[in-house]
Amino acid sequence: MEENRESRIIEGRNAVLEAFRSGKTIDRLFVLEGCKDGPVQTIIREADKHKDTVVSFVKKERLDQISQTGKHQGVIAYGAVYDYADIEDIMEKAAAKNEDPFIIFLDNIEDPHNLGAIIRTANLCGAHGVVIPKHRAVGLTATVAKASAGAINYTPVAKVTNITKTMEQLKKDGMWFVCADMGGTTMYDLNLTGPIGLVIGNEGNGVSDLVKKNCDMIASIPMSGDIDSLNASVACGVLAYEIVRQRIAKLR
Repeated sequence: MEENRESRIIEGRNAVLEAFRSGKTIDRLFVLEGCKDGPVQTIIREADKHKDTVVSFVKKERLDQISQTGKHQGVIAYGAVYDYADIEDIMEKAAAKNEDPFIIFLDNIEDPHNLGAIIRTANLCGAHGVVIPKHRAVGLTATVAKASAGAINYTPVAKVTNITKTMEQLKKDGMWFVCADMGGTTMYDLNLTGPIGLVIGNEGNGVSDLVKKNCDMIASIPMSGDIDSLNASVACGVLAYEIVRQRIAKLR
């Protein structure tokens, strides 16, 4: 994806290997297809130790295309602009505030402007963090940081291998999950208080079937216009503030 060009691009065998060994967060590693050189295999082994790194084996033409130096030596890494948090960090943030967890889960959001806007909304509405998947989704790039208007510095973002499994684990801790979908119950008719995860789907396809199946509630936003859907970040904002409204009403 084009936005990855704005991440910290690291090229060359020594530079990439040292990036891993120094503990930098590497979103993605591109490796020359079929390369069996010892240093490259060492880099691959290092990447395997980092659960957040996606490794792609590509042809030389692809590496040449994305290289900025022309001296990639068969490996190019994309480092995250900001470090990721853990789910535990987000839950601890809620506990420290003595609040029910409120977490926004993103099911394969690909537009960096949407992700940035959602992080901004999460911060302003009091959500304790944002969760994104490891694959097929935008990471914490420079564009995301800019679109968040600084909120990325205050709102923890966790990257997980499997959204559904993460939801299942949190359900055991008492969390409920609601996803946005046009075929659901009007949001005003749902009880959105308590420990809750708000799930927002992909810009084009919405929430995937497997994730939707694991949600406890499906919320729809009342609409009366001539088009049938809202931008993902706008839908997130509308539903997030309905959650805020219900929480405030419960305290009165």
